[in-house]
This record gives sequence, structure tokens and C-alpha cells, in this order.
Amino acid sequence: MTSGATTDFSVLPEDTHTIAMGAGDLNGIMRGKRVPVHNWPRVSKEGNALSIALLVMDMTSDIWDSPCANMENGFPDMHMFPMTQPVASPWEPGVAICMGRMEGMDHKPLSVDPRIALIRQVERAAEMGFTVNIGAELEFYLLDPETLQPRDRGIQVYNLARAAELEHVVGPMRRHLIDLGIPIEQSNPEYAPGQVEINIRYGEALETADRVILFRSMIKEIAAHFGYIATFMAKPFATESGNGFHTHHSIWKDGVNQFADQGELSTMGKSYLAGMEKRMAECSLAVATTPNAYKRRAPYTFCPINVTWGIDNRTTALRVIKGSDSAVRVEKRDGTADCNPYYLFATEIAAGLDGIEQGMEPNPMTETDAYALEDAPDLPLNISDAIKLAKESDFLKEVLGEDRHTVLLQQAEREVAFVNESVTQVEIDRYLRNM
Repeated sequence: MTSGATTDFSVLPEDTHTIAMGAGDLNGIMRGKRVPVHNWPRVSKEGNALSIALLVMDMTSDIWDSPCANMENGFPDMHMFPMTQPVASPWEPGVAICMGRMEGMDHKPLSVDPRIALIRQVERAAEMGFTVNIGAELEFYLLDPETLQPRDRGIQVYNLARAAELEHVVGPMRRHLIDLGIPIEQSNPEYAPGQVEINIRYGEALETADRVILFRSMIKEIAAHFGYIATFMAKPFATESGNGFHTHHSIWKDGVNQFADQGELSTMGKSYLAGMEKRMAECSLAVATTPNAYKRRAPYTFCPINVTWGIDNRTTALRVIKGSDSAVRVEKRDGTADCNPYYLFATEIAAGLDGIEQGMEPNPMTETDAYALEDAPDLPLNISDAIKLAKESDFLKEVLGEDRHTVLLQQAEREVAFVNESVTQVEIDRYLRNM
């Protein structure tokens, strides 16, 4: 989704009256402003002022004192500039949609902008002569706005009859996202009532992350248009499948997939995998950011609970996929659908590139049920353990940058406090009448 500096962003689709421009915040939620067409020539060249608080607020829009944005400095302005050519909204006539990028009023990068963390790793890969390509699989639920429950019943994963029942909303999602420039590969009903997976074809890592920001925002808009709420919440229902965000990695040079060796994973690919193995646990907070996210991590849920890898093994955290030279890749399966794609990709790429630079070798391959292993390194299964690992991780602080690392930890600790201070329905059901 990234465009060159010479692009004339003032050019608009015919009959445009409003431009919706936004960018990803701390949680990868697309936030911005709607601009009337008469003001767009100025905004497209000079940028649009917004409070830097956009980058340090939680999912409820609550703010707190944080680096670069606090009561002492008054939550100052930053600028948002268009980053992609505005594209006509397929479902809202007269509206054009545009991805934005953010910078300080001094035109310098912002130390709390999540996108910068990924840019640094993409540039690092380029200096090594590589392009990192990532494909994305995202799961979400379609729910009734009144009941907050799925309208369909029963698990019918991959069932084409169930897909047909959902086609009145999922079909327009696929078509409209393609119209917006997001290369959708396929969709299917997933392993729960109301759960859907849509796959984004692999592309350059930064471009894919930008697409995920737009994808999630547009999925919510389209769902609302058809009378649904779409949620990417990691674990909306205790007894149903969680929402995952699986990433598919490959490294390319001169048009050749460096992970492929006659259909197998190459030595370079194994080193990249080994790097991700080494850092997976300590980076958990960057890929599963809420207390709820860790309720997705449970045995026999197809969400990993330990650091393992295997060939086409969905019980492992890292799944190697063999095939044609263009198809060989490594799938990482621990991310939640509500996490920030910039942080998810940045930590994965940084770890993988370390693996290549240091010639790392992976742990022994898992050829059986990874959930049954007793000696595999554990992933944190609650956010308190993830916070502890994140605080101790010099690697995570280096990859994110000190201020971004601080803000991520601040939000996580606030979320823990909110949960701990809440009286839950489970507590009421168990204790109110019985104690």
C-alpha cells in the first residue's frame, strides 16, 4: 500500500465528495479523519493535523501519560499525509478511501509510531539484499448486533453450504477488498459458528501490514452495512475457537525464493525459522496484547502453546510448508487477529534475520503431537508471564524502540488492572447466591 514520494495524491475518483484517510494506531485500529473534497488539495500536500494521542490510546480510546504524549506536553499535534492513492469506496458512493502515514510536526519519524518498527526491519532486510514477503490469514466472527452471538449454529468448517449462507456478506467483503487493492485469495467458514477466515496473498512485508490495517477496518464497515458486527477479538467465546492471525514468511532475492531448495526448506529458511524459535516467547506481548488473547492459547485448539516446528504440522508453532519453489514458506501461528501487524511482522522478521546472520540451527523437528511434548519450551499462557518476559527482553526493546516498548507495556499493565478490578459474570454466578 506504500506509494512513492512523487505520487499526486490530489487526483481523486470521479464524483468524490469525501476522502476518508486513516492509519494504524497502537493496536492496529485505523484512525483518522474524513476530509471534504474542497479541502483535499491542501491536505494531500500539507498533511492533516491530529493529536499524537492517536498513537498511544487503547482500544476504547482511553489515554494515559506516555512517552511523547502526556498531560505535561498537552498531547501535541502530529501530521498525517496520504500514503496511497485514494480509491472509491465500493459501498459508499462519493467516498474515497486512503491510507495515511504519520510524522511529527518537524517532519521526523515519531518514536511511538508502530509502523516505524517494521520499516526498520524491512530496511535491514534490504541492506542484506533481501525482500521479505508475508501472507496473512485472519479470522473473525460475524455477530448479531443485538445479541452479540452468531446467527448460524454449529461448527461447519470449510462447508460450502455454510459458506453459501454467509455469502451475502462475505462475498461483498472479498469483492470490495479486491476493489480496494487488497489481493484476497479465498475465504471459508472456520471452526466455530459465525467464524470466517479470509486470506491475503503474500506481498512485501510493509505492504501486507498496511493492507491488514485497511482490511480489518473495512471488514467492520462492510459487516455493519449488512447488519452484523465483525470482531477480531482473540477469544470472544470461552467454548469456541479463538481468532488467529497466521503469517506466512519467505525471503526473496532477484525474484528467487531463498527459502526453497528443490521443494524443501533451504538452509537459510531453517536459520530464519531458528531465529523465530529463539525469540517467540519473549515477543509474545507484541503478538498477543490483551489478557483475553492468552485464553486462545490452550491445548488442542490449533493455537500453539510451546515453541516447536514441523513439516505441515498444525500442532506446532512454526509450520513448514513445502511445494513449488515459489510456495515454500514458514507459517507462524501464535499471533491473534486483534494484534498490531506492524509489531507482529517486525518482531518476526527481526528474529528471522538474526537467525540468518548468526547461522542458527533450529531445534529438532516435531513429527508428532506438539501438545503432548513435555520438554518443548513453553510459550506464556497468561499475560502476566508475557509482560515479565517483555520487560526482560532487550531484543524486544531494540526491535520496537524504547518508547514503543514502554507504551506497549503500559497498555498491557492497564488491561491487567481493568480485568483484575472487574467483577465478572462467572464470579456472580458462582458466589452471589452460594456464599
